[in-house]
Amino acid sequence: MKIKKLGLLTASMLVLSSCSQMEQFHSAKATANKNAEELVYKPIAYANKAKKGPALIVIPGQIKSANATFTQKITANNIADFGELELGNANFRVFERSDLGPVLNEISLAATMGEPSKIRRILRRGKFKTTKWFVKFDVLKAEQVAQAETGADLGTVGRLIGLGVGGVGGAMTGTAVGSVQSAQTAGVWLIGMRYKVIDANTTEQVTQGYFEEKMDVGKTATSVLGFSQGQSQLITLDTMIQRLVQTAVSDLDAKK
Repeated sequence: MKIKKLGLLTASMLVLSSCSQMEQFHSAKATANKNAEELVYKPIAYANKAKKGPALIVIPGQIKSANATFTQKITANNIADFGELELGNANFRVFERSDLGPVLNEISLAATMGEPSKIRRILRRGKFKTTKWFVKFDVLKAEQVAQAETGADLGTVGRLIGLGVGGVGGAMTGTAVGSVQSAQTAGVWLIGMRYKVIDANTTEQVTQGYFEEKMDVGKTATSVLGFSQGQSQLITLDTMIQRLVQTAVSDLDAKK
């Protein structure tokens, strides 16, 4: 009789576990889709888009952060690509820097060193003669400013329950309780970006702006009876950089 009851109890636990696994699958799928929506590119409406902006070239800026995680994922060319995209969306006349070929480095150096005659000599040919501005985006700050972790492992509690209750029921209860494990990790990134506009004829600064964004990254994981469930709140560094570029371009668009 005891064997029969034990078999029914085991079967019931297997059925419940199977149902729980299916529910976790659907929950995980919904969470993954929600997180993916946060990463989808979201264009913004620039207030002065109807007004044509000056002809410009985006030159690669500087990344002054020494954080290895950031510099492995983000490059100055990534940021310049986002800049060209957003400035074009804001109705600035953007010359593709790829069309300049190897002279782009010469222009960047001349703009930084303040050598207008050299720039004029380079831009004398073709469509680049109408270039009014150089725009660059610099990352001045990229650091993880806070991190916290919490967790629980009920293995010891489960063993104590098993010893206290005794028998098959105590062993099963202790095993179930002891299988519970949970962990939470949270981190905060702070990223600061400066944009700078340089006059192509004089190499003098026209305007600039600085903006910061905070990025929260969180992860939760739970395991019970061998079934695990995890959830991550992922806003990637790429996404944060693009949002900062959009903020900078919106500010520049307002100054047309």
